[in-house]
Amino acid sequence: QVQLVESGGGLVQTGGSLRLSCTASGVTFSYHSMGWFRHLPWKEREFVAQIGWSGDSVDYEDSVKGRFTISRDNAKNTVYLQMNSLKPEDTAVYYCAATRHVGVRETSQYDWWGQGTLVTVSS
Repeated sequence: QVQLVESGGGLVQTGGSLRLSCTASGVTFSYHSMGWFRHLPWKEREFVAQIGWSGDSVDYEDSVKGRFTISRDNAKNTVYLQMNSLKPEDTAVYYCAATRHVGVRETSQYDWWGQGTLVTVSS
C-alpha cells in the first residue's frame, strides 16, 4: 500500500519560511517523479513544483520561482519543499504526489497523493 505523508505546515508571518517534507512508503521512491501541489476550497488544485527521479530536473510554477526550492533524498524516500519569502497568497493545503511520468504538471498524471498539510501565511 502506497502512503505519502506530508509534514511541516503551520502558521508563519509574511516573509517567513517553512520547509515541507513528504515521506513515501510502499513505492519504489527513486523510480518516481514527485510533485507539490496546493489547494484552497474555492480554487482548483494547482501545481507548485516537480522534481525528477534523480533530482536533476525541476520545474516550478511561475509565482514561486526564486522563493521555493524542491529537493529530494532518495535514501530517505523523502521530498522537500523549502518555502522562503512567504506571502499571504501562498496560504493553502499543500499536497505531495508521486508519478511514473516525467516532467508533468497535471494532477491527472499523478498516481498517489498525500493527505495534505496546511500552510497559513499571516499578513
